[in-house]
Amino acid sequence: MKQRAEPEGGVLYLVGTPIGHLGDLSPRARALLIAVDTIACEDTRHSGQLLTALGSTARRCSFHQHNTQGRIPQFLEELGNGHSIAVISDAGLPGISDPGEDLVAAARQAGHAVICIPGPCAATTALVSSGLPSGRFCFEGFLPTKGRERRERLTAVVEEQRTTVLYEAPHRLVKLLEELQQLCGDQRALQVTRELTKRHEQQIGPTVIAALEHFQRHSPQGEFTLVLGGASEQEQTCLSDEQCLEQLSARIEQGMKPADAAKDLARIAGRSRRELYALLHAQQNQAD
Repeated sequence: MKQRAEPEGGVLYLVGTPIGHLGDLSPRARALLIAVDTIACEDTRHSGQLLTALGSTARRCSFHQHNTQGRIPQFLEELGNGHSIAVISDAGLPGISDPGEDLVAAARQAGHAVICIPGPCAATTALVSSGLPSGRFCFEGFLPTKGRERRERLTAVVEEQRTTVLYEAPHRLVKLLEELQQLCGDQRALQVTRELTKRHEQQIGPTVIAALEHFQRHSPQGEFTLVLGGASEQEQTCLSDEQCLEQLSARIEQGMKPADAAKDLARIAGRSRRELYALLHAQQNQAD
């Protein structure tokens, strides 16, 4: 069957680029990035190295989380004028945890065709190589960095029975591993991956404690993809008194009332709200 020529005017293309190994760029993606009118790049300097190597002379335009509102109307105008636009991220498939998602929604709402040129994706690459169940899984991306929203999302992740895939920055990785240890124990299945598809690819596991101990010894570098095993149907982590007090203190420091902190922790600690509140009250009496 004869394929239609690409790119077509007025079409938005999402193009997957390598997450490490340059050989993973498909011939179709290569041809489109050479022929398209405009390429929206997460970082024009970073992507410029790849595009220059391909011989692409298409107009390059920055498109990232800080200029989304201004860029989307510009791109919609270009599409309306019959131009073709390719969206690429620094690595992997755009539209996942990046502004490409908003542009796709806006383009479709405006009546423009959207076509994905498939390519590498860190989330699925880490998942299928982890050895953990992949028939049903969740993707969480980057968690909130602090506060109540982070606690709630972490709680949901820990209680999730499906395999969960997360992204994390190097300077926050150890903190996340410590939180996972507190919330789901040492032996929950976990693979922490970095440098996927590259020569020095690493997959660290197979448990939360093994990963934590590794990165306490070796400073994290680069972006990470974590694959966390799901909770068993009856699994409920029973935290020690010391762990409970640490968790309660952290919640109170973030602005929760003691009673609310005890109620929040009870959902995941394997302890009753009344028991936790009494534990906190006993600690306060000792301090007095």
